[in-house]
Amino acid sequence: MADITNRDEVVRLVDAFYAKVRVDALLAPKFTHLDWHNHVPIMYNYWSDLLLGGTSYEGSPFQRHMLLGLNEKHFQRWHEIFEETVDELFEGTKATEAKERLRSVAGVFQHRLGILNLPGDALKSL
Repeated sequence: MADITNRDEVVRLVDAFYAKVRVDALLAPKFTHLDWHNHVPIMYNYWSDLLLGGTSYEGSPFQRHMLLGLNEKHFQRWHEIFEETVDELFEGTKATEAKERLRSVAGVFQHRLGILNLPGDALKSL
């Protein structure tokens, strides 16, 4: 198994991840309103920029998730599916970084939504 080294591999990860989210009993109902055709390319840019560097992503990911009514179980499932998908497809430094980045993003989102209370030092480490 190879590591994530280019945008095509990011696309593969994002597509595989969202294919699972779209049929997941817990997560799918939260995203029924989503225009997947437009959303997924934005996620290609987001994850490509995070993992490979770049400036193709524009936007605020938190703003889009703020009104979805997510709770701790949603974030746990999101995390499980993402890690499972990464582990199925890739291994290496960038694969590990992808999982760490997701944990960080999820932690910040949960903190900002009032789901997870973190002391200031813990939030800085995310």
